[in-house]
Amino acid sequence: MPAAGLAIVVVVGALFFLILFFYFIPLGLWVTALSSGVHVRIFSDLVGMRLRKVPPDVIVRSKITALKAGIPVDIPKLEAHYLAGGNVPRVVNALISAAKANIELDFNRAAAIDLAGRDVLEAVKLSVTPKVIETPQVPAVAKNGIQVRVVARVTIRANIERLVGGAGEATILARVGEGIVTTIGTSESHKEVLEHPDNISKTVLDKGLDAGTAFEILSIDIADVFIGDNIGAKLQSDQAEAELKIARAKAEERRAAAVATEQEMKARVQEMRAKLVEAESQIPMAIAEAFRSGHLGVMDYYNFQNIQADTNMRKSIAEGGVGDTGDSPATGATQTTS
Repeated sequence: MPAAGLAIVVVVGALFFLILFFYFIPLGLWVTALSSGVHVRIFSDLVGMRLRKVPPDVIVRSKITALKAGIPVDIPKLEAHYLAGGNVPRVVNALISAAKANIELDFNRAAAIDLAGRDVLEAVKLSVTPKVIETPQVPAVAKNGIQVRVVARVTIRANIERLVGGAGEATILARVGEGIVTTIGTSESHKEVLEHPDNISKTVLDKGLDAGTAFEILSIDIADVFIGDNIGAKLQSDQAEAELKIARAKAEERRAAAVATEQEMKARVQEMRAKLVEAESQIPMAIAEAFRSGHLGVMDYYNFQNIQADTNMRKSIAEGGVGDTGDSPATGATQTTS
């Protein structure tokens, strides 16, 4: 039993050692590299990659691919790019595509583009084969107030030199839309836009809209032109309605001021009437005082009563609608005198 147990331990230890050996030293990958003409050192390269947590398969196969395509790339640079978070196979494929298309692209620039978050292989393909992007409907208003909606197709090509730090497709679409709005806004009529839609393309291209972007604009083609609403008439209608509301508000303000003035006048009339009543209430006291002081006699008082009665009679006749009041005052006066 002790001998059998020792044999099992030895076998298990040997298996464990072999697993660790082939894990740290991928002999199959080393043989593949040698057969491809790539010099890879077992301990400093393969074992070192394992210790640095870099997959040897990715680095070695990328090196083999680059070597077969005639791209000079060192293994330490591939490792450094992988450790920085880059996509090593796509960078190598991008270098090969650029070399086949006679596009100047070195490993450092390709790695920078990849680390910037852009797909470097797709960028190289876009440099070789231009891409067409379509704008949404861009509404604009001509000088005669008619709305025109335009759909444009923009043909772009990636600019390798400006991929790092350059603006993307969204900026291109925004600038093209701005140019379309400006061009239509300077047109005298929507008919002019319909007759010469190529003027939009020429004007927009002359503005150099691809400056500061990662792309080069090759052409701008007008795909569709739609006629929209009469914005000018709507604006005039809204302006007239707003002015009408303002006029109504001012009229209501004047009416309220007139009502307030009327109420104020009524209050003043009531105040004057109160003063009149107060003054009339003082007449009998003044007459009594005149009697006591001897300034008013009995006949004077009767004459005063006669005049007051005559005035009341005339007032009642006027309120009754009688037109001729000829001798009534005299009669009243005679009767009062007698």
